[in-house]
Amino acid sequence: MRAMFLWKTSTNYYNDLHFVFSAAHKESSFDVVLSGLVPGSTTLHNAEILAEIARILRPGGQVLLKEPVETTSVQESKVKTVAKLCSTLTLSGLVEVKELQRESLTPEEVQSVQEHLGYQSDSLVSVQVTGKKPNFEVGSSTQLKLSFPKKSAVSEKPAMDPNAAKLWTLSASDMNDDGMDLIDSDELLDPEDLKKPDPASLRAASCGEGTKRKACKNCTCGLAEELEQEKLKEQKRSQPKSACGNCYLGDAFRCASCPYLGMPAFKPGEKILLSEKNLHDV
Repeated sequence: MRAMFLWKTSTNYYNDLHFVFSAAHKESSFDVVLSGLVPGSTTLHNAEILAEIARILRPGGQVLLKEPVETTSVQESKVKTVAKLCSTLTLSGLVEVKELQRESLTPEEVQSVQEHLGYQSDSLVSVQVTGKKPNFEVGSSTQLKLSFPKKSAVSEKPAMDPNAAKLWTLSASDMNDDGMDLIDSDELLDPEDLKKPDPASLRAASCGEGTKRKACKNCTCGLAEELEQEKLKEQKRSQPKSACGNCYLGDAFRCASCPYLGMPAFKPGEKILLSEKNLHDV
């Protein structure tokens, strides 16, 4: 088993991590990577460092790291929460990420956070988190073995009677075949079917009932047309009538005593308003 242990070699541990990874180790070089476990040291593992750890780990390899985290959610904080740290490990390509241990910071760790990370808070704790690299390399491929059930030699559909199939088969050539007996659809209609139905017979039992006859919104029995005709007849009966019936034609057809003398011709039934002067003259 080959392991990488990242330890503190100077006062700035964050820069030491970049120095170690700048050695350009080959992919899948280590079985275990330990980081931040030296007492008194503090490390913030960003996404770049975690991605590099995942790269140099062998498939199935494990990483164990220790990092100070916030126990309360603080906006725009350089120190992550436990949930944020686990999420960063997962996004870096690791699986089975879980928290192992949580403890208070030692005085040396508090001083390291304040001096080297430039961060001060009363809600910091130290947490140990572990994760594994999947049992395959990123970008690897393999051939899937798929098995398909063999088709049965016996058809599951029941056998069809040839005579029945011929009975219900009709082709375009059969339309011009003199031996084919075709029935005219009009011959299927009785004389009663050809009669135009009476609109009254199409009405529902309750259609138009009541003190006030009223057609339905989508009337199809003819009641709406019937009521419209009755309305037009009523309007014609209510129109004013003259004695001679020629008042609307103009002065050439009006009597000497016609109150419409001097007025232009108008349409039959048009309502005419007379002024008081015309009424007095009459």
